Amino acid sequence: MNIAPLNEKTGYVRWMKSQGLPIHAGHGMADLRTLEVAPYSRMGGNAAFIHLHGMQGITGAYVAEIAPGGALKPERHLYEEVICILNGQGATEIWDDHGNKKLFEWGKWSLFAPPMNTSHRLVNGSREPVKFLAVTNAPLAFDIYRDENFIFSCPYSFADRFHGEEDYFNVGKKRYVSGLINIWETNFIPDISSAFLENLEVKGAGLRLSQFEMSGNALVGHLGEWPVGKYHKAHYHGPGAIIVGLQSVGYVLLWHKELGLHPYTDGHEDKVIEIKWGEGSIYCPPGDWFHQHFNAGKEPARHLAIRYGSRLFPLGFKVSHQKTDDDVFRGVKQGGWMIPYEDEDPEIPQRYQAALKANGIGF
Repeated sequence: MNIAPLNEKTGYVRWMKSQGLPIHAGHGMADLRTLEVAPYSRMGGNAAFIHLHGMQGITGAYVAEIAPGGALKPERHLYEEVICILNGQGATEIWDDHGNKKLFEWGKWSLFAPPMNTSHRLVNGSREPVKFLAVTNAPLAFDIYRDENFIFSCPYSFADRFHGEEDYFNVGKKRYVSGLINIWETNFIPDISSAFLENLEVKGAGLRLSQFEMSGNALVGHLGEWPVGKYHKAHYHGPGAIIVGLQSVGYVLLWHKELGLHPYTDGHEDKVIEIKWGEGSIYCPPGDWFHQHFNAGKEPARHLAIRYGSRLFPLGFKVSHQKTDDDVFRGVKQGGWMIPYEDEDPEIPQRYQAALKANGIGF
């Protein structure tokens, strides 16, 4: 049940350490916007790596800062990347090797993914620093290729991912249901804190959730929101899912599935990890660990999750031992990965009511 230590021999970890940047490690961080960053000559701005225990070698992340009126150096890479703007305003230029070029503007809480191996440059169009989070599958690329020059300088354009389409970075209008989840095909979301979401109460009372499919990626994600005084049902899945707090405050509980459905009443309280979250926080549940998100604030809670699980471009290998794409929505007694409210540890709702009372919220 221990988290595997940082594997110093992997290509990604060796490259990450060679860059001379701060590396922020742990289960989570309280606020991405306050993390220490340092000058990064390769990028042309300030940056720091984030190494969360639950990434487990299949996702990576960094935070970066662009000076007022400044711009990062152009970059291309043979891995997928999803970028979330934490504050500030600006624009991104995207181009390929065939002369196709696009420019789009963004602001706080905009979300987008430069299509893989397109050249791209981020520009700060404001008088304040821009800060952003980038989630990648760079660990997979570096562990396989182990060649920085190849990863950042390969002269190939993936025309099936981007070929200068006129409406490529318009907000997508295609929404539908696949299995038990709501899908939204869009390569750009201008404001994830206010984007429309659909009902998905199977995972929690009052929950609204939409999965976004973006830029032809296997690395996708979802936006979820739930009301004041409510919480998700506990569930587990594979590693690598990175979660960012957008609105309200609360906490998440994490415990390995081997501890069972009732970690408190079965005497495992010392093995349950509690992480506080709020706007700008980040955490990453390890694979096969139950985790449960609680809204302890006075407004609806909203989270961004960046993870694998594309319904359009699924991976052939599985990051978890799933039978179907919807196991996370099925109760453990039915062979799924979720604990229904009626089967959860009775200590969990009792502790939640105490947390609500401490914050002046009564029902």
